[in-house]
Amino acid sequence: MDASETRGRPTAEEIDGLLLGMPARYTRGEVAAEAGVPPDLTERIWRALGFASLADDAVAFSDGDVAALRRVRMMLDSELLDEQTVIRMARALGQTTARLAQWQAEIMIGAMLPPDEEPSDADLTRILDTTRELLPGFEEVLGHVWRTQLAAAGTRLLTMADSQAEAVPTRLLLAVGFADLVSFTRRSSELTERELAELVEGFEARAADVVAAHGARLVKTLGDEVLFTAPTPAQAAAIALDLVEADELRIGIAYGPVLPILGDVFGTTVNLAARLTTIARPGAIVVDTGMAEDLGDRPEFEVRRIRRRSARGLGVVQPHVLRRSPH
Repeated sequence: MDASETRGRPTAEEIDGLLLGMPARYTRGEVAAEAGVPPDLTERIWRALGFASLADDAVAFSDGDVAALRRVRMMLDSELLDEQTVIRMARALGQTTARLAQWQAEIMIGAMLPPDEEPSDADLTRILDTTRELLPGFEEVLGHVWRTQLAAAGTRLLTMADSQAEAVPTRLLLAVGFADLVSFTRRSSELTERELAELVEGFEARAADVVAAHGARLVKTLGDEVLFTAPTPAQAAAIALDLVEADELRIGIAYGPVLPILGDVFGTTVNLAARLTTIARPGAIVVDTGMAEDLGDRPEFEVRRIRRRSARGLGVVQPHVLRRSPH
């Protein structure tokens, strides 16, 4: 008999012990005092990381929390970061890792539990045991991937800053694209929950692969829609053409100034790309004038102007249909 079958259901304490490695010893006032960080700043960091406020007498913090707060204090004392930047970094870290942790947990559970069945205590224990074996490797890979992504982000910003008039990367010229699954509402009503999950995950995976292959960035996924950016119109056009060959989509792309904030992108260019997506017919790619002008002399693309349309909040726009050149 497997050892997991003789043990009871895993407890919250077991999970915390495995993943955190240290027992809770401090209240929020005590952890702030131990780390030498003002209690109000400690609470703001905790909320920015995405955790609920706790009662004054709740013992919920470990020596690991003390060590992390001491690092924050050292950054503040050295004036490498100010309090506002610390809070913004904490919010970025909290939101990103919360989604990552939830996503990874769902993958593991889906891979290890029998589908459409109530998990037994032994099933849950087996997941915990597998996590214990995989955790060191996952943690090492996470650190490596984060550093690699940080290097890629820095290189992208440096390249764009060098190629544009504005040296400070607060407003960039980018191609912004939305790719929207056709008839998603109808299709989702015809599918089981598992089939719907497979549809969405498959679409997002294919989109992520195509965007990465062309050296661009997948900004976010919205279930039946993805938002991506590319440094050049040619890269964005190649992405769109590959995407419509893999899925039944409508795609809108605009090229112009973009404001990057909190890992997302904002501005009129983004809004225009979204409006062009609603104009596009199923299986079509619609681009703005900026894209069309840049792609016009490229033999691998074919751009055709269509009638002008009214775009909500943007007035009348001149759309163009993008196709792969037949030559």
